[in-house]
Amino acid sequence: MRTQVAIIGAGPAGLLLGQLLQNAGISNVIVERRSGDYVLSRIRAGVLEEGTTRLLREAKVGQRMDAEGMVHHGVQIAFMDQIRRVDLERYADGKSVMVYGQTEVTRDLMEARAKAGAVSLYEIPDVSIHNVETDHPSLQFTVNGEKEILECDYIAGCDGFHGISRHAIPSEIRGEYEKVYPFGWLGVLSETPPVSSELIYGAHSKGFFLCSMRSLTRSRYYLEVPLTEKVEHWSDDRFWTELCSRMPESTASQLVSGPSIEKSIAPLRSFVVEPMQYGRLFLVGDAAHIVPPTGAKGLNLAASDVNYLFRILEKVYHAGRTDLLPRYSGLALDRIWKSQRFSWWMTSMLHRLSANPFDHRVQLAELDYFTGSDEGLRTLARNYVGLPYQDVG
Repeated sequence: MRTQVAIIGAGPAGLLLGQLLQNAGISNVIVERRSGDYVLSRIRAGVLEEGTTRLLREAKVGQRMDAEGMVHHGVQIAFMDQIRRVDLERYADGKSVMVYGQTEVTRDLMEARAKAGAVSLYEIPDVSIHNVETDHPSLQFTVNGEKEILECDYIAGCDGFHGISRHAIPSEIRGEYEKVYPFGWLGVLSETPPVSSELIYGAHSKGFFLCSMRSLTRSRYYLEVPLTEKVEHWSDDRFWTELCSRMPESTASQLVSGPSIEKSIAPLRSFVVEPMQYGRLFLVGDAAHIVPPTGAKGLNLAASDVNYLFRILEKVYHAGRTDLLPRYSGLALDRIWKSQRFSWWMTSMLHRLSANPFDHRVQLAELDYFTGSDEGLRTLARNYVGLPYQDVG
């Protein structure tokens, strides 16, 4: 087999890159170790920056998002039994965010790829990467019991934190930076109307909470819990009772509870690998970085990586600009580290990182400043809606 760009991983990063390349006349093959049904079953975030929505429209997969997604012009911060609204339009130069589930983004991309007749190989568990330091990189794997070699010009590693791509960069070159947080998020998905028309991020002496949504009839709620907690110890009744105890009374009285349709505990970490390229291999999305979900940056950072790699490859193939290839890692990492800082800051400001009463009072003072002053609101809003993309040159 032969293609121009081989993509490892059929999550939203790999699918979005593949769709953009396909539309630009650049051939690509996606190789995924899981089944398509498994990829679609993963419950993930759903807050999209404007840069991400523009990229999805450019990829010609934004029709359903624009029809069914919910544009949010503000976000709410709860603490000390009060709620303060961050007016995104006012403090972020008219920008907003879109609430549209990652599962739906993935579905739209899968359908578009199938319609275009582009090649996606699922349930390929034995992919290996070869010769990325040469002009003839390749992937090797087994299809229907037969060994296959996929020759290509470039490889995009979009296979997530647990994938193989990152480890193809030699350890003496690869630098990894990580922070593991001492808590997780217990999340519940329910077929209930959201408690608020906008997301509510909450700080409480018992721990963080988040009121989010997937649609006008489907809600997603989270509680900060110790890493020692087990999801089976949390009945629906226990979850709703604990959530209400952390909410302002005015919000708790509006909550509609119901049976959970999904419940899980996710640990939180910050992680970055540098560089994000080695020879003709480029890391994209979770293969290169993980952010705590507090700042809603995970999917959006993956889209940012896709934007930079696509722009560069488009100019390589259409204008012969191979000089741009070394720019990918620097461009991507500049935005990644700024988003890492924001996600770490939001996590630190809203969670119980310490039992020290002094630290708790400092958190409250910080929340008061950043939700109660024009300077603070501007900083929060502009980072939340997403920093602008740079020109690749």
